Amino acid sequence: MKLHCLGTAGYHPSETRHTASYFLPECSLLLDAGSGMFRLQSLIETPELSILLSHAHLDHVLGLTFFWDLVSGTPLERIHVYGERQKIRDLQQHLFHPSLFPARPPLVWHALEECGESLELGQVQCSWFPLEHPGGCVGYRLQLPGVSLAYVTDTTSRPDSPYWQSIQGVDWLLHECNFADAQRELAIQTGHSWTSAVLENAAMHGVQRLILAHVNPLANDPDPVDLAGATARLGKNTPNQIFLANDSSVIDLSSL
Repeated sequence: MKLHCLGTAGYHPSETRHTASYFLPECSLLLDAGSGMFRLQSLIETPELSILLSHAHLDHVLGLTFFWDLVSGTPLERIHVYGERQKIRDLQQHLFHPSLFPARPPLVWHALEECGESLELGQVQCSWFPLEHPGGCVGYRLQLPGVSLAYVTDTTSRPDSPYWQSIQGVDWLLHECNFADAQRELAIQTGHSWTSAVLENAAMHGVQRLILAHVNPLANDPDPVDLAGATARLGKNTPNQIFLANDSSVIDLSSL
């Protein structure tokens, strides 16, 4: 089971990163639809695609406007979009308003509230849970064939955050890490996380395999979240395996 990191930045694209979008080709499942979604076309192999939206901030939904390119030259015929009811209404009313977008694409919208606390997406069992973030956000836990993955983005990680209860025992955690420790106050102000908090809280809750993503697009050095410094300070109080997601990287989730 491969996870393709199409876009790994938050807020806006940069020279090296596009915004949040992660694809599981074997399940035809996309986590968020940021600007990195333009990389999806070459990976499409099925007539249907499911997209799980965490929230409606532009860096996570801009790629929905790429619909016409996706269905051109691929077998894709239908795109299902899942998100909270109000977020879907806002996207339909604003992102696809005629003054902003010339031709509304025939996306199939699904309100999570109408799906219940869990839903089946082909061979994937999916549950969703609320996250703390300005404007509201949700995370997802996916039971994929042979492996489980949780997606937690755009939230301030705290040891008592309720979402930890929803992802107990997960094999892999894909978690936002928008800021390094030096920007802790800015992280709190904007509803995001910093490196040491994510590492320490993940280890505290039994996470063994952690993928850090949704990083600051202006931090273009090889270690944009100062992972080396954070792991040195925390010692053994970190997950066993920590990966920094980069655009176009592919992570094999089957390698447990």
